[in-house]
Formats: sequence, C-alpha cells, structure tokens
Amino acid sequence: MHYDLTDLRLFLNVGETENLTRAAERSFLSLPAASTRIKQLEEAFQTQLLIRQVKGVRLTPAGDALLRHAREVFRELECLHSDLRPYAKGVKGRVRLLANTTATNSFLATALSRFLAENPDVDIELEEQLSQAIVSSISAGAADLGIVAGEVATNDLEVMQLCSDELIVIAPVNHPLPQFTSLHFADLLDTCRFVGLNQFSAIQSFLDRIASGMGKRISLRIQLGSFDAVCRMVEAGAGIAIVPNSCARRYASRKVLRFIPLEDEWAKRDLRLVRRPGRELPQFAETLIQYLTEAAREPV
Repeated sequence: MHYDLTDLRLFLNVGETENLTRAAERSFLSLPAASTRIKQLEEAFQTQLLIRQVKGVRLTPAGDALLRHAREVFRELECLHSDLRPYAKGVKGRVRLLANTTATNSFLATALSRFLAENPDVDIELEEQLSQAIVSSISAGAADLGIVAGEVATNDLEVMQLCSDELIVIAPVNHPLPQFTSLHFADLLDTCRFVGLNQFSAIQSFLDRIASGMGKRISLRIQLGSFDAVCRMVEAGAGIAIVPNSCARRYASRKVLRFIPLEDEWAKRDLRLVRRPGRELPQFAETLIQYLTEAAREPV
C-alpha cells in the first residue's frame, strides 16, 4: 500500500471543499493529476472514497474515515513542527480558528495582532461561522479552536469561559423610537427599519433566524461589512441596529447614539473558547489561547 502526504493533503482538501477541481487548485495540482491520485488512493485502500455528483463530490463512509485520519496526521505534524521549531529556522506553523461575529469584531483583532507580531513563524486561518457550525467543525476535527456565543450546546468539547457580552439596540439620538429603558426584539420588527450586516455575517444569520421563528422578518434598509460601518450608518439616521454592546460602546463618548438593552434572554451571551478534549495541540496554539484569554478580559 503506497500513498504520501501529498495524497493525504489532496484528500483533506477534497473533504473540505467537496469539489475535486477546487481541491486540486488548493493542492497545486492539475485536475488530471488530482483525479489520478484519488484513483490510486482508492486502489490502495481497495474501496471507493468519493461519489462523483453533477456538482462536486460526496465522501463515502470510507472517505469520511480517511478524512478524519488525514486531519489527525496533519495535526500531529503541526505538533512535530512546533516541537522542532526551537532547533530549526523557517518551519511554519498554522492554527485554524473559527469565531462568531462578536468575537471577530471585538477582542480578536487585538489578540491576533499581538500574537502574530510576536510569533512570525505561525500563520492563522480565521473563519467566521455561526456558533452551532463552529461546534460541529471542532467536534469533527476540522479546526483547532473555536469561539462561540450564547446557549449553543457544546456537546463533549472542552470549554473555557472568555468573557460576557450582550446584544443591544442602537438608534440615533433623534430617532422617534420611544424613550424605553429596555425593549424586546419583537417590539421592533413591525415598526422599525434596520441597518444590518451582510448576509455572510454569522450574527445577521442568527438574528434572521430569531425573527423567522417569530413568523416575522427584519426590514433591512442597508447591509454593511462591519459593526463600525453599521454604527456610522445608524448615526447618520439610516435606521436602528442590533449590535454587541462591546462594539457599540466605542461610540459612547461621542454621544451620537442611544443604547437600549434587549430583554430577550438570547441577547445575553457568554463567549467561550472550545476545543476537542484530550487532543494535544502544538505549543503555539496553546500560546494563542493565552493571548485570546487576555484580550477578551481587557476592559472595552
């Protein structure tokens, strides 16, 4: 039985993209070469690993097993590289980090900028996802670390509390919204128009799902790419918005926005770091956890 790390890396890319063409591109292989390597893998293991479909591919149960082991192989290699870094130059490490919208728009920038500046031989692959999707990816071994919020079930994952935050309503100081001291999300859906994040944002998808569960929809006037842009657009009078308190409070000193708490239980959110239990991570990933913990607990 013969196969090499290039074969396993290719198969890992196939499993993550579910598309042989994109997997070949990621692996810096031509499509014919990638197809040949997959065929040789199937011959080596004497079983079918992929099911070709009209659009993309689907892994067979044997393919799922190989994908799981391929992830473990490359994670062990990261640990090997990490242990040998003190003795060699030019060895790069990589951490795959998944995070929800609140984390990516608050303390993550501080934590990652510090970490990357002090660890030039480590790269970070950051992807924003919904908290439930993050838990699934970490459980499947598709990422090293995840940051989730809210009441999402973390199954059997190892969990570390980072900080607490809440979603609040922001409105221009002259907005006709009555001077409530607190509100429910449902109070706003029939009467207000919103400024929101774009459709790729995890938190916007979360709010859309909450509204849909009430049989309603959010009336969006405009969708933007960041919380800072949302706050500026609300300040300009385009509508109201729901944002994390940690992001909105950056504007408190300017006195251009009203901040109104939400009474909904889901608006109170604990941000937690999740990882698979009993799995050794490279030392640089453990160091990253320290940076994340410290930045999350700094005052806004």
